Amino acid sequence: MIETKYTLKQVIENTELADPKWQAAARDHIEKLAIPPWSLGQLLVVGEQLSGIQRTIRPNVDKKMVITMAGDHGVVAEGVSAFPQEVTPQMVANFVKGGAGINVLAKAVGADVIVVDMGVAVDMPHLVEKGAIIDCKVAYGTKNFSKEPAMTRAQAIQALEAGINVASKVIEEQGINLLATGDMGIGNTTPSAAILAVMAEYPVSSVTGRGTGIDNATLLNKIKVIRDAINLHSPDKNDPIDVLSKVGGFEIAGIAGVILGAAYHQVPILVDGFISTAGALIAKGLCPQSLDYMIPSHQSEEPGHQLMWQALGLRPLLNLNFKLGEGTGAAVAMHLVESSARVMCDVLTFEDAGVSNGHEGI
Repeated sequence: MIETKYTLKQVIENTELADPKWQAAARDHIEKLAIPPWSLGQLLVVGEQLSGIQRTIRPNVDKKMVITMAGDHGVVAEGVSAFPQEVTPQMVANFVKGGAGINVLAKAVGADVIVVDMGVAVDMPHLVEKGAIIDCKVAYGTKNFSKEPAMTRAQAIQALEAGINVASKVIEEQGINLLATGDMGIGNTTPSAAILAVMAEYPVSSVTGRGTGIDNATLLNKIKVIRDAINLHSPDKNDPIDVLSKVGGFEIAGIAGVILGAAYHQVPILVDGFISTAGALIAKGLCPQSLDYMIPSHQSEEPGHQLMWQALGLRPLLNLNFKLGEGTGAAVAMHLVESSARVMCDVLTFEDAGVSNGHEGI
């Protein structure tokens, strides 16, 4: 288990916004680079963001990590997923072996991957004992929120604080300076859609997609399950912990905590797909300052994902038609974030390059 060094209250109360003075200094530096003004587009926008986060015009993201949170969901009993629940621990084992999509894509960008058991429905002592996964298990999966709240309020706070402290530990002990979120949990597009429907007040039918590839009848059932659960529990959109406790997931809470931990420690964090962005909605609801530290990696095929980004006011860097999760889109986007940092550090200014600072003919 991870020591609770930082509490949720402490982190919310002490997280600062990104520094506008360093952002202004970055803009000034960018405008002096020996390239046509802002000709590298979003790479420069991210470079400016990194400067505001790290308080320097020469940001560094050389120590990268994806934190993949795993948890199960009682609502799977309602037939909302194409896959059985036992796939969750099977995929966790595959992450440990290095054979999953996230392992391959993280390796390509030089990022480590750690896996955290937030609420998998079975114990995995062989993986915990050898340090292959981090045990932050809150319970053996959430409750079936079509019948009762997914978790207690205390469990929601426990999961949030676990995420905060996992992020804090790798930042403080390993010097990680670029984080990314990831998820694993059969059925987790269902609570993610529920969170979006509540917090951004969208119709359930507009935010609910096919997840792992369900057919039309299953999709209609999934929509009904979510709509009925929201009507049953009446989660308060102005209280993200209430939303989590009634229709959320342990890994979603953990992801929100990781984002809050990154923001508290002034570390940029790439937000992955639909499930991770549900966590981002929770994080922003709890601590609006955390939005400054989020880098939106990609837009997935889930119809609600675009609506999540709109609700957050963020523009994703990529659209690669991903459907996977795990942190895969965020891992791919790490290439772009590293490129942004290198542009800020290594592209010469007009003065240093001995190039005339005139744009005639460009």
